[in-house]
Amino acid sequence: MPIPSDRARVDRTLLRDDVLGTLRAAIIDGTFAPGEQLRDGELAEWLGCSRTPVREALLQLARSGLVIARPGRSTVVSTLDLERVREARDVVASMHALAVRTAVPLLASDDIAEMRAANDAFEAAIAAHDTDAALAADERLHGVPVRVAGNRILETVLDQFAPLIERAVRLRFDSPEGWGSLARHAELIDLIEAGDAEAAAALAQETWSSLFPGENPDDEGSRTPH
Repeated sequence: MPIPSDRARVDRTLLRDDVLGTLRAAIIDGTFAPGEQLRDGELAEWLGCSRTPVREALLQLARSGLVIARPGRSTVVSTLDLERVREARDVVASMHALAVRTAVPLLASDDIAEMRAANDAFEAAIAAHDTDAALAADERLHGVPVRVAGNRILETVLDQFAPLIERAVRLRFDSPEGWGSLARHAELIDLIEAGDAEAAAALAQETWSSLFPGENPDDEGSRTPH
């Protein structure tokens, strides 16, 4: 496994969650490619930590479907399996619908303003073909109802399965389909502001359920940025 040489060495004070987050991001953004073998010793050296948090992170990533762990053999970055991604998508869609339904009566004007600002940032990122910024803005927008809902079990489910979807969602936000998400975002915010919890929840579920309806995430390598 080639450790990235163009990145600064990670701070040795990394906590367990930071190790998990760093490795997860490196898989999602393609630093570690599908099929690439991950060795805990090399990762620990790169991250400046012991092997223990690395091994724990790899186990968590295996549960999320981002890596395939073969005990006593090797751990490799998984390819994007269409069926598994769709299963994760449906779970995530239901969780976001629940978050919106719960949060609508609790959202303050500042929360709605934060969602609108995130959608503005999303629009700018899509126009600039900046996939990283688009994903960050999208996460910020949908994260507001999740945060306000305050359901920790829901948050745990999203933490586990959302990264698997993010790998595939990168294709959508790097294409003209991203503009469809922009319109759905605006409609979702309007429904939330109007206090229509059921309609907003239904739209949230539809938005997530509509991701990659007919495309194969395994075609990622054949797609080129727009």
